[in-house]
Amino acid sequence: MEKNAKIYVAGHRGLVGSAIWKNLEAKGYTNLVGRTHAELDLQDAQAVKRFFDEVQPEYVFLAAAHVGGIMANNVYRADFICNNLQIQQNVIGESYRHGVKKLLFLGSTCIYPRDAHQPMAETELLTGPLEYTNEPYAIAKIAGLKMCESYNLQYDTNYIAVMPTNLYGPNDNFHLERSHVLPAMIRKIHLAQCLLHGDLEAVRKDLNARPVEGVDGEATEEAIHAILAKYGITGEEVKLWGTGKPMREFLWSEEMADASVFVMERVDFKDTYAPGTKEIRNCHINIGTGKEISIADLAALIVKTVGYEGRVSFDTSKPDGTMRKLTDPSKLHALGWQHKVEIDEGVRRMYAWYLS
Repeated sequence: MEKNAKIYVAGHRGLVGSAIWKNLEAKGYTNLVGRTHAELDLQDAQAVKRFFDEVQPEYVFLAAAHVGGIMANNVYRADFICNNLQIQQNVIGESYRHGVKKLLFLGSTCIYPRDAHQPMAETELLTGPLEYTNEPYAIAKIAGLKMCESYNLQYDTNYIAVMPTNLYGPNDNFHLERSHVLPAMIRKIHLAQCLLHGDLEAVRKDLNARPVEGVDGEATEEAIHAILAKYGITGEEVKLWGTGKPMREFLWSEEMADASVFVMERVDFKDTYAPGTKEIRNCHINIGTGKEISIADLAALIVKTVGYEGRVSFDTSKPDGTMRKLTDPSKLHALGWQHKVEIDEGVRRMYAWYLS
């Protein structure tokens, strides 16, 4: 990519998009374009067409998506498949029609089968049934990567699909119902620590920044305790979903951004499959650490980082999701990129960012 090329980052305010934007700026790219949801609804086909007509971006990072944790995925199933399919169809389609030189599509490792061989190489795609709780989202992301692959094969475009593992970092979503596991646990344990020490002012500050079901820091003390208890948060105990046994892999979002920019700068579609391959498939690239931690051990790490002295328990009536989901990042390693931030350092950074 040329330093003055017009680069559109879709989802530039989100967890990954904001990190990509920051990474591009740090590397000297000077012509970045972003639109908030209020400025451009990516589910509106006509609005997306007008945007591409007016802006004419040369490169596109498709980091915008309708995302959430296990509870949101399981409850809002239609939203997760429909919204993501619309976003992908509009942005990828207009990128082709406007001659975008290169596009990076961000997916998710939930594309892999529930019982995929571990660690999961790219070749595990479509080899078995998906995890039920996030099947609609996974199908949308599979469709997105297949769109990129198919445009490349039919029209000789240069669209790369990357599948990041579980991400966390600055600008993450800490919504107690809709967020992913790590930020949700950080917030729950932080709030429990505040309650344990009777620091209601800190709790009010937290709720003013991120209200829970309409309850903010101006609510009565009784209302605050009631809404937090609904989500398993008291001073004495934090209740988490599932058994604590599932294994998860986590990647610091700023490293995901660095890997994404690396791929856009140095990797082309032809580099994602072996020369002479008759049936070209599985051209996406895993982005991960290749390392995993149990949910219970992650909770213990967060407890230590926050300094919480109360109990952590697990509600085994709630679903665990996939029991193990570890990526094989060897394809990315062979292309020349590896992670540096380990989970203990990442949790420290994450909690410091949350407090700030």
